[in-house]
Amino acid sequence: MTTSDQAPQADEPAEPWLSPAELDSWMSVVRLITRLPWAIDAQLQRDAELSMVEYMTLAMLSDAPELTLRMSTLAEHTSTSLSRLSHLVKRLEGRGYVRREPDPADGRFTNAILLPAGLGKLESAAPGHVAHVRRLVVDNLSGERLRRLGQDAERILQRIDSPAR
Repeated sequence: MTTSDQAPQADEPAEPWLSPAELDSWMSVVRLITRLPWAIDAQLQRDAELSMVEYMTLAMLSDAPELTLRMSTLAEHTSTSLSRLSHLVKRLEGRGYVRREPDPADGRFTNAILLPAGLGKLESAAPGHVAHVRRLVVDNLSGERLRRLGQDAERILQRIDSPAR
């Protein structure tokens, strides 16, 4: 139902349903947020034997000062729970890509540190990953549309992250 002949009740939203155009757009967004991560993950698994979240973890560490981030910060930046990140980092440790150690500034925290093998893995995976992202997303949008997509994504992320939901 997209319209109503009755006035909305006080506790009902004025527009409870999406219009046909809104629904079409929303369903496109749903397909995109479902299929794009899968497509990126599949390429990384096939070409680099890394999952997307493993790649993101290595990339975040490579951009950090001294190749080091607190696990809690890394979990936030990768949109991963601390528990899941801990398991992921343990796997990366087993492959010699990272190590964990207590934060020297505050021993209550644990740091993840990118090791040379992890940086090498990231550097070897990056060209294929970037080419795939370019083919799937960047080359399909003009510079202005890509900029707007980024701005729109940031606005939605701010709404998701705001405490008033």
